[in-house]
Amino acid sequence: MALVDPHGGGDLLPLLLEGDALALERQRATTLPALRVSSREKGDLIMLGIGGFTPLQGFMSHADWNGVCDDMKLANGLFWPIPITLSATTGEADAIETGSEIALTDPDDGTVLATMRVTEKYVIDKLQECSKVFRTTDWEHPGVRLVMRQGDVNLAGPVRVLSTGGFPEKYGELFKTPKQTRALFTALGWSRIAAFQTRNPMHRSHEYLAKVAIETCDGVLIHSLLGNLKPGDIPAEVRAEAIGTLVDQYFVQNTIVQAGYPLDMRYAGPREALLHALFRQNYGCSHQIVGRDHAGVGSYYGPFDAHHIFDKLPPGALQTQPLKIDVAFWCYKCGGMASGRTCPHTDADRLQVSGTQLRKSLSEGLDVPPEFSRPEVLAILRKYYASLDVK
Repeated sequence: MALVDPHGGGDLLPLLLEGDALALERQRATTLPALRVSSREKGDLIMLGIGGFTPLQGFMSHADWNGVCDDMKLANGLFWPIPITLSATTGEADAIETGSEIALTDPDDGTVLATMRVTEKYVIDKLQECSKVFRTTDWEHPGVRLVMRQGDVNLAGPVRVLSTGGFPEKYGELFKTPKQTRALFTALGWSRIAAFQTRNPMHRSHEYLAKVAIETCDGVLIHSLLGNLKPGDIPAEVRAEAIGTLVDQYFVQNTIVQAGYPLDMRYAGPREALLHALFRQNYGCSHQIVGRDHAGVGSYYGPFDAHHIFDKLPPGALQTQPLKIDVAFWCYKCGGMASGRTCPHTDADRLQVSGTQLRKSLSEGLDVPPEFSRPEVLAILRKYYASLDVK
């Protein structure tokens, strides 16, 4: 059995230059006007560079933006659920001529990440984007806040990516490209792979979801977000250590691949679940685990809205299919992990602790029941929180 095709049905389309072409373009970039991108745009650029956003060739045009917001498809009809755009202030945009080239620089240190030929400048209705993508225009929503604060002009055009933004240097082997995961899956003899999305350390319910997937798939890609999170979230390197320990102690060998990807969270709930499935298809995954409140924040989305949105897709929109799993918890009457589909008992018999509650318990030094998290994982997390107290 072969792996799923990259999105769009062609080959992977990584836009990161290599060798002599990279050296020449880096030199040429020093002669171009520079535009500093946001953290979110940096992550998008790197995904374009490594082929995670195949088959996009750059930042979206107005027609693409409009089609994605309103109908979840590009101007050419290809499915795409969330805009991938670059913004500039009115002053910055006025200084850039359509048809000209610019250098895109890192928001942190100003190094050149990419060059871009600007084919279009356009103004968007930010409220339209927010209402369609996030289903709210409430400024308390972190995704809405980012869109409303971005520049007023979008720049479209193809990019040549010149850097992976320091992610391989910071995260080592955890940072894997779609080409690398596909090669690894092939070497393992896998064709049915379920992606597990996480921005948190894995506790017992996450472990349960991954093991349910292993029962029907060849293996699971535990795919951690390496970009920006909300304040108070646990850093990726700590998450990776905790997940690695869990995998070593509690999973059969060669059933798990752990990797990370460079995006920031958008907190777009159901639409972000679709974007996750789309780029997991590029990484070679045939399935994506979709649990409770996937990519949600607060109470903006229903707990299973991300399940339902997959049912509304037109046939053939995605090859990667959802593995929809109900809320998982420890049931004292069942004597083990269960879900709403398998456990007949009441909430009084169930232990359900959210990631938010776990972080609160750890930060305050409170006990965490072993039914909620493995002791080896808790030891790593407690060490991290203790280091914060020292600082």
